[in-house]
Amino acid sequence: MNAQHQPTGSAYFIAAETARPETHTLSVLVDNEPGVLARVIGLFSGRGYNIESLTVSETEHEAHLSRITIVTTARPNVLEQIKSQLERIVPVHRVVDLTVLSSELGHDKPLERELALVKVTGSGENRVEALRLADAFRAQVIDANTEHFIFEITGRVSKIEQFIAIMKPLGLVEICRTGIAAMNRGPQGM
Repeated sequence: MNAQHQPTGSAYFIAAETARPETHTLSVLVDNEPGVLARVIGLFSGRGYNIESLTVSETEHEAHLSRITIVTTARPNVLEQIKSQLERIVPVHRVVDLTVLSSELGHDKPLERELALVKVTGSGENRVEALRLADAFRAQVIDANTEHFIFEITGRVSKIEQFIAIMKPLGLVEICRTGIAAMNRGPQGM
């Protein structure tokens, strides 16, 4: 056995090798001030962590607090590092792993929704079919002329992905997505 692959005697060594990446939704309450988002994102990029979805908006105007929702995939030990490092950033007030909290509350996952604007061009049967399918998905027409439609659709990521896939052969030309907004069920706040 070569020296690189010998066990170190540490359980961490085994866990690091066998643990599978997990997708988690993190909610981070921060001061709404210049540079905070850059510091949070810098933590991810500087360590090579991937962000699959990112949304941020001021949620408490009087207190000047913003909520950042981050969806990331990593091994459990890396997720713990991410949460720990986020908590050390000065303008961060709270970090909540909505995925873990949801599980503790007896739910599969937190409530997650996304909004997308989808532009489809076309005429004839494709145009009729795009309208029919949009209605089935409860997508709203927010702009239209004789050459295109812009649909607004809100829902789970899987619903958005399915709608986009169905629109591709019907003349899909542009997509704009908000990223995931998430919250846990129940009476407790973040």
